[in-house]
Amino acid sequence: MNASAPSADSLRAALAALLDGLPPNRAAQAVERLIANYRGTTPTDAPVLRDRSDVAAYAAYRMPATFEAVRRALGALREAAPGWRPGTHVDVGGGTGAASWAVAEAWEEEPPRTLVLDWAEPALALGRELAAGAFEAEWRRERIGAALRLDDTDLVTVSYVLKELTGADRTVLVGEAARAARAVVIVEPGTPDGYERILEARTLLVEAGFTVAAPCPHSGACPIVPGSDWCHFSARVSRSSLHRQVKGGSLPYEDEKYAYVAAVRAPDVPVDPVPSRIVRKPQIRKGQVLLELCGPEGLGRDTVTKRHGPLYKQARDAEWGDAWPPEES
Repeated sequence: MNASAPSADSLRAALAALLDGLPPNRAAQAVERLIANYRGTTPTDAPVLRDRSDVAAYAAYRMPATFEAVRRALGALREAAPGWRPGTHVDVGGGTGAASWAVAEAWEEEPPRTLVLDWAEPALALGRELAAGAFEAEWRRERIGAALRLDDTDLVTVSYVLKELTGADRTVLVGEAARAARAVVIVEPGTPDGYERILEARTLLVEAGFTVAAPCPHSGACPIVPGSDWCHFSARVSRSSLHRQVKGGSLPYEDEKYAYVAAVRAPDVPVDPVPSRIVRKPQIRKGQVLLELCGPEGLGRDTVTKRHGPLYKQARDAEWGDAWPPEES
């Protein structure tokens, strides 16, 4: 593989090279505007990223976190379908290509042929520049909405896009992804409204004949009572000095909260769903680990103590979002 093969480290290096010389205050101002936009509640049918300054700020601010979130979702898909490899991939609303970096890394021995679609030409241009030497992809300007039509493909990713669309456009887009793909991975912010969009997309995918591969251990109704809680996970993101400067933080890391669904069209993609999944950060107590789980029978808890032998060590090492119990158990 190329020495610049896609990874978290090579992405950070590409971002550092790209933003070298960009005044931090200019990037920070663009970041503030983008934060205000993304935290708003009104969907838009216009590109959020308007010019290269916006795109550069967005890349520094969001790409590392988006990459890690999609990377985790793809890891869960690979765990559920270990024998499957996509030959083609479409990144809908891919912007600067964070999800495409994650896909190229997930199947780095033989990356799929990737097509990145976005309505913001500056984002596509910068994404193409960033990816040069790391992975090959086609970058195409397309309006992301109800009129979008996709060629048949193995994998479709839609990351941090649904909030930008109206409810009607979201429904059509998810339906089009289900029509065209053998596997669909959708990632949204790990907020109550992000979870609601994931739940809506999950329902549409199941109605289209898809099987949920992750995070759910089943394709039935979500056991969470609406309004009482939301399903989400957390990914630790390392911050470079540039990243800290643009985001105005001092810690060398941040935790990206995200919600996702990975679904496949069976029998095209054979899956073996996990027995259950850890849906909260494990609580380690003296001599025991408390696990909050979601399984085929619904939500539940498990307490693992030293009396469980090797399983106790595995529980202490388990992370939020992991399958439980581990396969080797």
